Amino acid sequence: MEVVRANGLEIAYERVGEGPPLVLVHGAAVDSRMWGPQLAALADEFTVVAWDEPGAGRSSDVPGDFTLADYADCLAALIDALDLGPAHVAGLSWGGTVAQELYRHRPELIATLLLVDTYAGWKGSLPEQEVRARVEALRQMVAAADHLFDPTLPGLFAGDPPAEFVPLLEAMAADVRPNSMRTALLVMAEADQRDLLPRIAVPTLLIWGELDGRSPLSVAREFEDAVPDAELVVIPGAGHVSNLEAPEQFNDAVREFCRAHAPHTAQAAKRLRRPSDADQGSCRPASS
Repeated sequence: MEVVRANGLEIAYERVGEGPPLVLVHGAAVDSRMWGPQLAALADEFTVVAWDEPGAGRSSDVPGDFTLADYADCLAALIDALDLGPAHVAGLSWGGTVAQELYRHRPELIATLLLVDTYAGWKGSLPEQEVRARVEALRQMVAAADHLFDPTLPGLFAGDPPAEFVPLLEAMAADVRPNSMRTALLVMAEADQRDLLPRIAVPTLLIWGELDGRSPLSVAREFEDAVPDAELVVIPGAGHVSNLEAPEQFNDAVREFCRAHAPHTAQAAKRLRRPSDADQGSCRPASS
């Protein structure tokens, strides 16, 4: 793992490979490790960068008043620091919401969007009753004495989690910081990005698990209708974490789309430069 410092906040990331930049933005209650199959498979053709969002993995904690725009600013700071833009930006679930917000504020950093089993915010994609139920479940989890997050939360997988990834899921769950996760998911609960979707003007790929129980295929259809010229790939038999349940199909879809929409940038010659440890970007510092 490497670290970029943005105004005092440490953002950890992993970078592998060389080629057009592909930035991977994970979901809530996990970290960059969830992208293991993609880091391994796509590094032969792309510079693949997977961050630990603020509050996850090896990145700094977030203050309780962090906003969706703050998460997007941190992602922009990472892309700026590594001279990656314009990049392919892929976000799964909550990570897709962050990726959309990055497009709202810094569209010049994005060559294409790959939105995976995601939402236009919970408020923007789910019935109000469902949002309330998820917020209440979150509050109960944070209030529990053990603060344990269930890595096999109902709806995450179409069936049982893939056996080879259970140790990884358990390790990421053990590292969840309840207060940081609560901040992210409460932001998610209030987010409504439906106004943004018709204004997305970069090539957009939607990847959805056919049996996603967290963000149903009906949500994918809403994205398909709202985002101009969006392409939808449905992965048969997969649930919400399609990159782990069906990594080969997932990677093939990503590779084909990114090949078809190569970024045009003058920054390619700079991408081998490693960032300095100096403070960079506009991301707000976390409180101590």
